[in-house]
Amino acid sequence: MSTDEALRRADELLTELIETVETARALPMSASCVLPRERVLDLLDELREVLPPEVNEARTVIATRERLLKDAYESAAESRARAVTEADILLADAQHRAEQLLGAAQEEGAGILHAAREEHANLVAATTVHQAAAAAAAALRADAEAYHAQVTGEAQSYDARVRAEADRYAHDARSEAERYVTKLTADAEDYAERTLNELATVLNRAATTAEQGRATLRERRAGSWSADGSGDGEEWSPISA
Repeated sequence: MSTDEALRRADELLTELIETVETARALPMSASCVLPRERVLDLLDELREVLPPEVNEARTVIATRERLLKDAYESAAESRARAVTEADILLADAQHRAEQLLGAAQEEGAGILHAAREEHANLVAATTVHQAAAAAAAALRADAEAYHAQVTGEAQSYDARVRAEADRYAHDARSEAERYVTKLTADAEDYAERTLNELATVLNRAATTAEQGRATLRERRAGSWSADGSGDGEEWSPISA
């Protein structure tokens, strides 16, 4: 059954149900009346069956909204934790590399300096070449110290660059996780709002149809209806008006 057919059938059932209630026989000295129980229950059961599927969809959206939001927050928290862990691993690896490079540079510089000192000692031992040996040793020592300073500076620069890249990666990962949470939350809320608006429209149409049926019955009763107080043999039960 299409949605339009379901709405038309729901309008008919509401109209018949209203007519049954308004034309029910009143109890003497009371504001109550008697209704055909089986007929009223049948009308209510059939009305429940022809209600549009948007009603169930709205219930489902409302019931699962909190679960969707909880899943989104948990997913974002996991993404943020994973990004922080990856950034920490990258930073630790960069620090380890920088330490290895710095250690190698220091070791190589120490070896060169030691060799320079030995050479200087050997040259100083020879009195005939004392001045040349001293100059050569000083130059070699200066070259060794300059190389050590250069390698140390490059290692420190590499360490700073790797740290900056790790921090930027962690910041980008956190920003992406937060954008994902915001988008998922907005999509869930938009879907819930659209479904609830559609449900409100359907219910407003049903209420309008019911009110039109009520007005038609009042006009009919004002023109030609008269109560005769007789029953038709169906089972009746009193209800409060």
